Amino acid sequence: MLAKRIIPCLDIDNGRVVKGTNFIHLQDVGDPTAIAKEYNEQGADEIVFLDITASSDGRGTLLDVIERTASEVFLPVTVGGGIRTTEDIKEILRVGADKVSINSAAVKDETLVARAADMFGSQCIVVAIDVKRVPSRPDYNGVFPPDFGTDINDFHVVIHGGRQDTGINAVEWAKKVEKLGAGEILLTSMDTDGVKKGFDLEITKIIADVVSIPVIASGGCGCLEDFADVFNKTDASAALAASLFHFGIISVPQVKQFLKSKEIPVR
Repeated sequence: MLAKRIIPCLDIDNGRVVKGTNFIHLQDVGDPTAIAKEYNEQGADEIVFLDITASSDGRGTLLDVIERTASEVFLPVTVGGGIRTTEDIKEILRVGADKVSINSAAVKDETLVARAADMFGSQCIVVAIDVKRVPSRPDYNGVFPPDFGTDINDFHVVIHGGRQDTGINAVEWAKKVEKLGAGEILLTSMDTDGVKKGFDLEITKIIADVVSIPVIASGGCGCLEDFADVFNKTDASAALAASLFHFGIISVPQVKQFLKSKEIPVR
């Protein structure tokens, strides 16, 4: 088993790290560079910055944040949110990001993935896939039965913060973006995100099994055991979390020490 990565995610709004619920009731968590430096000292493997406003007004601010962080923190930095063109990607890489994460723009124009991979290299291109179970059974009554989701057609790609169902089969989309040149997939389950009852092991396993590129599991982590579960029960290469780390519920060293005690290799 290859060493697993532990990745904190920092939501950025107007140059500050924030955390809320469905992008509302945002709570200021602090300065992104200071927080990134703390995660660097804790032994995080990478940092993900997500521009949650994804607006032209915020783009300059975000570039400043990335440039400042890259000059002080020596961790790989991935940036996502509002990236629509190869020019956007070029600017973000220029100021010091190592990778970019694209989601809605890739769905709307899949050639963006291929063009970006060709211009900057697959190692720079992460495709974020937000996945949601879609009720397709006549007996659906608002509660997912135990066997729901075993048919891959029950998983759809959603965009715009989970508000728009594209109707695209998530597993087929994962296979397609790999062929287009994506170097990594950031997989978030909208069904488990924010619930803190564990990663969505089912869809994580399905997608990690059908692609050969690394898959980052995201959404739902609530305790140390959840990290072990996602690595023991799926082929995910990394696990991402936000609130648990930001509010000091669990630290990166605690996660790594726990995983080592379970004989799961970490960096």
